Amino acid sequence: MTRYTKSPEAIAALSPEEYHVTQENGTERPGTGKLLHNNQPGIYVDIVSGEPLFASSDKYESGCGWPSFTKPIEPANVQEFEDRSLGMIRTEVRSKHGDSHLGHVFPDGPRDRGGMRYCINSAALRFVHRDDMEAEGYGDYLDQVEDFA
Repeated sequence: MTRYTKSPEAIAALSPEEYHVTQENGTERPGTGKLLHNNQPGIYVDIVSGEPLFASSDKYESGCGWPSFTKPIEPANVQEFEDRSLGMIRTEVRSKHGDSHLGHVFPDGPRDRGGMRYCINSAALRFVHRDDMEAEGYGDYLDQVEDFA
């Protein structure tokens, strides 16, 4: 079983924006994330710990300016917390093992796919292409990723 952890080396390797988002609960500017328009088959993992978070087959265009997903690929890796910052009540999502701030979840996603919208910062994610999943240790998730080719 793979163990996912938050290491000092992983934190040191983060860019300033990745650090701000994952470690200081920041948010990247809408429409600027490197993975917003990624339509390749694969999975999205925590940039700090590598734990699997979302599948490309659950990604959709919500128009909100951040990558959006209907559900986590591994629900136990995505924790939800009440967030009362900015004068409103929202539900923050964080990775379990990396304790990275990922973004927020809202109940306004596609109804036919569960109704949830996981609005996630690209800076909190690393994309692993379907072709590389086995070699990088994510082969157990291949059946949950559609091959768009």
